[in-house]
Amino acid sequence: MHPPLLTRRRALAGGVGALAGAAALGPLSGCAAPSAGAGPGQTRLRFWHLFGGGDGVNMQAMLDDFRAEHTDVALEAVTLQWGAPYYTKLGMAGAGGRAPELAVLHLARLAGFAPGRLLDPFDLDLLADLGVREQDFPPDIWRRGRVAGKQYTVPLDTHPMVLYYQTEVCEKAGLMTGGRLKPIEGAEGFADALRAAKKATGLPGLVTETLGPDCITPWRLFATFYSQTGGKVLSDDGKRMALDDAKALRVLTYMASLAEEGLMVRRADYGASVGIFNGGKTAFHLNGEWEISTFRTAGIPFSMTRVPALFGRPSAQADCHAFVLPHQAARGGAPNEAAHTLVAWMLRNSVAWAEGGHVPAYRPVLRDPAYLELKPQSEYRGVIDDVALDEPAWFAGSASRMWIELGAVFSGVLTGSRSPRGALTEAKSRLRNLLDTRNPLPGVAS
Repeated sequence: MHPPLLTRRRALAGGVGALAGAAALGPLSGCAAPSAGAGPGQTRLRFWHLFGGGDGVNMQAMLDDFRAEHTDVALEAVTLQWGAPYYTKLGMAGAGGRAPELAVLHLARLAGFAPGRLLDPFDLDLLADLGVREQDFPPDIWRRGRVAGKQYTVPLDTHPMVLYYQTEVCEKAGLMTGGRLKPIEGAEGFADALRAAKKATGLPGLVTETLGPDCITPWRLFATFYSQTGGKVLSDDGKRMALDDAKALRVLTYMASLAEEGLMVRRADYGASVGIFNGGKTAFHLNGEWEISTFRTAGIPFSMTRVPALFGRPSAQADCHAFVLPHQAARGGAPNEAAHTLVAWMLRNSVAWAEGGHVPAYRPVLRDPAYLELKPQSEYRGVIDDVALDEPAWFAGSASRMWIELGAVFSGVLTGSRSPRGALTEAKSRLRNLLDTRNPLPGVAS
């Protein structure tokens, strides 16, 4: 999902969706898809994506395999800077009708991309001819890409918040059975597990990102637990605030209590949180599943599982990488068919994509023996049916202003600089401001 940490942080710090970021991208003419010639008998296919980290290596290998199998397609894949710069450039390219044939979009960002203006719909008959059908995907994730009866996204994966755990530490703490983490039930059950880990090691049982100038994990932590209560942040159409004060305070008070009792590391930026868990002595780490490669490279004895259901539902905050067709003034013909062909091929071959931790959205792959052999990736595959995406709003989704602004607010709950009630008041104020702000992408109404 992410490029190297410093690149991601630099991108986020610029603010999401702000057109000021366009200055760093060059003039508007620079938003046209890169040009290169196709050979005789080849169809040119341009593909933009934002995979510059560990999953970027997997993506490049998959694209190389596609090229080897489809010599009639001249595939030009371009990796752009993750975060605000990517979305600004993609939006401007679509607004000018000079976009690439295919691109990647975080599913929860769809509402901000004016389907029908900045994006073109998929040809579902063509996808069906290629073996990709609606019933091959989790219903909620597929329906999220439908606008006015047309399908504007085809999901590749979901990348949820997960629970990493040190197997040897948890064994010492009596938290393992049969080589796996014992089931954890309820908020107090999780706190008890952290207490057992702390007793075994003398260290806080949990580490996660709690601070930093563009800290988003406190938001993802809150969104995970709050979704388990059944609460919503925004209305279903994303146009009104829907925070339930009682449910939100319950979650924020619990988050604060873990830090106050010393059950989690109180102050750690993203890099420090990964590094502390990588040290091999801290029992648990809450994060997105994309750090699997980091911990495997370090050789620590760890595994992964779904975030326990602490507040009722077994849901986890997530977003999805999805394919989209950026608007072209004259979309159609062989290049459009090639774009659909690449989408179908990537889905059928997404076992390779899952190696980086992401959960494939294409259900046939979830039953593939090759995927089931991936450990611990396949251990948390069931979360595909319980992901909690942001409600549709232009300021929501991965790398969004909402994540950054509310991450900063909820950071204070974990570090002790804000009370739960004060954080809720501030979060609601910031949400009102976002709801009152127009989408800054060109040609998009608020």
